[in-house]
Amino acid sequence: MKAVVHVGRPGLAGLTVQDIDTPTPGDTEVLVRVRSAALNHRDLFVFEARQPDAGPFVPGSDGAGVVAAVGSAVDGVAPGDEVIIDPTLGWRSRAEVPEVPEILGGPTNGTFAEFVTVPAENVVAKPSHLDWAEAAALPLSGVTAYRALFTRGGLRAGEHVLLPGIGSGVATIALAMAKAAGARVSVTSRGQDKLDRALGLGADHAVSSSGDWRELLPEPVDLVVDSVGSATFDACLRVLRPGGRLVSLGATTGPDVTLSLRELFFRQISLLGTSMGSAEDFHDMVAFVAEHRLRPVVHRAVPLAEGPAALAALAGGEQFGKLVLTVSAA
Repeated sequence: MKAVVHVGRPGLAGLTVQDIDTPTPGDTEVLVRVRSAALNHRDLFVFEARQPDAGPFVPGSDGAGVVAAVGSAVDGVAPGDEVIIDPTLGWRSRAEVPEVPEILGGPTNGTFAEFVTVPAENVVAKPSHLDWAEAAALPLSGVTAYRALFTRGGLRAGEHVLLPGIGSGVATIALAMAKAAGARVSVTSRGQDKLDRALGLGADHAVSSSGDWRELLPEPVDLVVDSVGSATFDACLRVLRPGGRLVSLGATTGPDVTLSLRELFFRQISLLGTSMGSAEDFHDMVAFVAEHRLRPVVHRAVPLAEGPAALAALAGGEQFGKLVLTVSAA
């Protein structure tokens, strides 16, 4: 089968597209013929961390496709089922948080290939309103956004949500989810084009990242969902109302911040962390998306053969929504 493979040099330089053996599912696994697979910044982090003597592996955490074969002990899943893949492995209950969640596509082989094997419990029926590119764009961003907004953030209808750095897969699907839940949503970005696109997707307010958010936003914020990190941390705290919540799910501009404890306890701010989501979160997220007929934003879909170039484009950070690989037509 054709696959994007990383081997040898760390980073993007170690990527090639080549023929490798098609995997065989174990007793409790399914073999999925991948129709589409989506890119994540996590893929770039995995490449950078690999050593030159590490063996070849197939990256990719997000994917959707058709079940091609099932293991001997699998019930409830059959060849021909159209599925999306839950990329978080082994985390069943939202109440039992693992030290570090294990994710498909590093170190295990992932979705940037014509076929992938995953535990049968990690496939969920594809919502019928999604096309293949949208279905592939949903899993990691969708479950991360859902857990941040609802499981950890406790979002309620009528609240004001702030999404700094609109344009990522997580932020764009979080915008759709928050609006579906009845929230007012504000976004920030350095680029006017991204602000305009967010307004077109239903954002209530869109402000420049470089401005004073307290002056630009119409009201204090109940909940911030932030993946930017150190560059926006202080600004996020300042716009929260007393008793507000900040959920951190990433640190693209750096992980280190300075925090005044007086700011925290006098204003009774809640700081919450989250990363990916459990199987319970994933199933609830898919049901929410299906109920409200939400669609992830797909920036562009390109053939599998252009996988290395697409990952290089992802590193540039100019996309709005998800970059997706079209793997197979049937």
